[in-house]
Amino acid sequence: MSGQDPRTDRLSILIEQFDQAREMAQVRLKGLGDEEYLWEPAPGSWSIRRREEAVTPRAYGPGAWVLDKGAPRIPASEYAEVARQAAGGMSVAKIAEDWSVSVERVEEVLAFTGEPEPDVVPITTIAWRLGHLHSDFAGRWEWTFGERRQDPHRLVDFTPSASSALDGLWETLDRHRASIATLTDEQLDTVGLSQYPYGSDPDDAYIGTLANANLELIHHMAEIALLRDLWRARLSG
Repeated sequence: MSGQDPRTDRLSILIEQFDQAREMAQVRLKGLGDEEYLWEPAPGSWSIRRREEAVTPRAYGPGAWVLDKGAPRIPASEYAEVARQAAGGMSVAKIAEDWSVSVERVEEVLAFTGEPEPDVVPITTIAWRLGHLHSDFAGRWEWTFGERRQDPHRLVDFTPSASSALDGLWETLDRHRASIATLTDEQLDTVGLSQYPYGSDPDDAYIGTLANANLELIHHMAEIALLRDLWRARLSG
């Protein structure tokens, strides 16, 4: 506020970062149309698709449209994180549950001593990035501030309409923002305040989960901004 020193406590810094990222995202996404939203920049891109046209083995969603999701695996870039989890005392079974892979796969990763092959990261559409963000924030809200019972993969009804997708995302982000603004220092330090089932949230202090949520918003919106630039260049080329 004008004339006052800015708040520098942990929560205020994270909320300010979130607010700035959301504001920039809303400006950057102005004018997004359905064709651009669904544009596949390369063959094999991940997107949202009609359920009967899904091309990935774990595509999910509660309605007629589903979000692409690949086979369960641990990315090579996360091998060090798996080792950290094991060194911190997390059981192999819990790590396997965390990454949605088999116990055998975790054991292979922990025993691996070479240089892992670089990850082949799927190219995605704007629709996929927005759907992934919406699903992630909706799921984590449900398992932190909600009833903690609904499957995160069934919370968002994916849509081929860019305007409807954005309306739903902004609403979910606003709900997230309102809820985190009420947190106390004790809650920020509480391990397992979020019980989100698809990740390490139950084993982490919520301050770390909250910081990671900001990073998720920032990096996906940066990727969406690049896709918008490529779309514009495609039309002008």
